[in-house]
Amino acid sequence: MSKKFKLVKTPLNGLMRLERKVISDDRGHFSRLYCAEDLIGIGNKKSIAQINHTLTRKKGTVRGMHFQYPPHSETKIVSCIKGEVYDVAIDLRKGSPTFLQWHVEILRENDCASFYIPDGFAHGFQTMTNDCELLYFHTDFYSPNEEGAVNAFDPLLKIDWPLKVTEISERDNSHSFLNIEFKGIEIL
Repeated sequence: MSKKFKLVKTPLNGLMRLERKVISDDRGHFSRLYCAEDLIGIGNKKSIAQINHTLTRKKGTVRGMHFQYPPHSETKIVSCIKGEVYDVAIDLRKGSPTFLQWHVEILRENDCASFYIPDGFAHGFQTMTNDCELLYFHTDFYSPNEEGAVNAFDPLLKIDWPLKVTEISERDNSHSFLNIEFKGIEIL
């Protein structure tokens, strides 16, 4: 790994926390958000296709759990640039030894960290403060025909949301629960 990032593995294979090395002086600081060359070393062979910015106003809001099916499955790199979020990724990869397990990273505006979420994971978060802003780096374009989602309150997953849920979109709240027939996403 580069001298610009520290890689912290999680219990779910391929899911990682990227801690940016910060260069500081009296003027302020600098850190690199993304470097394709560095991320090849962790198995990322896709380039960034789009970068999205979100603002979530109210503490306790839940967004997610979203993913895309192949051929538009995507890796995401998520960074919090304002506030604090409880960021969740669920392993949906068919045949994975950690299938349907989830992992949380707390992302904060000043921690200079990103959540590296590979293809085959659903992603969502709960805001821990008001006015949270996130940057999402995606390796594929949004494709409504390949969009998928898991209900954030699925009893099979038992995600432990830390705060009382204050808001969730009607769309996110209406996502189906998983059933026995769901075998996972085949990653190409």
